[in-house]
Amino acid sequence: MAWAGTIDDFKRHVEVCSAPEVNWCDSRIKIPRGTQHAAPEEEIRAKRCREATIEAAGGFEAMMMTAPCNAYGKRKHPARAETVENYDAKLSGLRATIENLIQNENIKVIAFQEVKSREVIEQVLGEFSGQFNVCVAPHDAFQTVAFAWDKSISSISFAGNSCVPNLDLAITEQFGDEPARHRVRPGLALRLVINGVPVTFLNIHLKSGCANLKTDSGFMGHKLTDPDPACEVLNRQVPILEDWVANVARESPRFVLFGDFNRRIDEEERALVAKSDVRTDGTDPAEPNTKDEWGRVKSSYLWQEIADGFPAMHQVPLISSERGCNGLKGLDHIVISDAIKQSQTRELSSRKITVVKKRPQPIVTSDHCPSVTVLEL
Repeated sequence: MAWAGTIDDFKRHVEVCSAPEVNWCDSRIKIPRGTQHAAPEEEIRAKRCREATIEAAGGFEAMMMTAPCNAYGKRKHPARAETVENYDAKLSGLRATIENLIQNENIKVIAFQEVKSREVIEQVLGEFSGQFNVCVAPHDAFQTVAFAWDKSISSISFAGNSCVPNLDLAITEQFGDEPARHRVRPGLALRLVINGVPVTFLNIHLKSGCANLKTDSGFMGHKLTDPDPACEVLNRQVPILEDWVANVARESPRFVLFGDFNRRIDEEERALVAKSDVRTDGTDPAEPNTKDEWGRVKSSYLWQEIADGFPAMHQVPLISSERGCNGLKGLDHIVISDAIKQSQTRELSSRKITVVKKRPQPIVTSDHCPSVTVLEL
């Protein structure tokens, strides 16, 4: 949903980023493609920007709940483009996109990534907001994950709620005891009853920056055990995700794992990696994973590690993408359990549907197209 918040959230973003001491600076350290570390002067620049943004926002926690200054595009004159009118066009595009999915594609369950709150989800549901239940994973940063599902589908209350967040996935990106640390996104589980049988949906948005196994279009290929900062964070999420999925599978054999993996698991699957090569120590990925003091594991591959046989899982192949959906390939995936695959009478497939946008539209509706599939449950 590309940093989707309310109009008030956007106004707060503009207020912080337009402060003279901030002046729309980018607080993230820029690491050139093909390298592992930033230049010293770049680290200094990013640190100064971060400190100025924290001060303008009123503290670290307040800054983390505000969209960063580069969230809606990198421009020479952001103040001209980042207006309420242009942001409202983004929200209108999201609303039209979601309404199309519900009305014309008959979508019943929607997993959202990069959203701020329940309020913005209800806004983009538009005329169907009264037809859907909504739940949002709590998080101490702007981006989180959420579900919307048709009220005609019964939910199962567990732990006092039909939606249960996985906060363990929201690990810190830095090591050590520094209190002002950025956390990646949590996960969210939704349990529904469909045709009398429980089905659990798992929504994820994993760490970005370690997407490719093979070098492609200037993006370096990496294993999860490479000495790359982003890969180290994603590597630490692997055992948490693996344990979560395994625990869910014991209680709910019918489950769907989907969202933004930020990893080409389709590419990993095609690599046909031998079991002895999945981990650097040669142990079977079905065996317990050994963590070091920071939570890093020996797993070099995400797909081979989580799809180790228990539970058995299958990727739903992407068959087609509508015009305008060619970017950011291989990041969003839909994975189903073996129990669900066995109940399908048709060939599994998914497709990407174009987001609605005006021309020109200075703030994009989204840089990801919705991935949709039809499952027989």
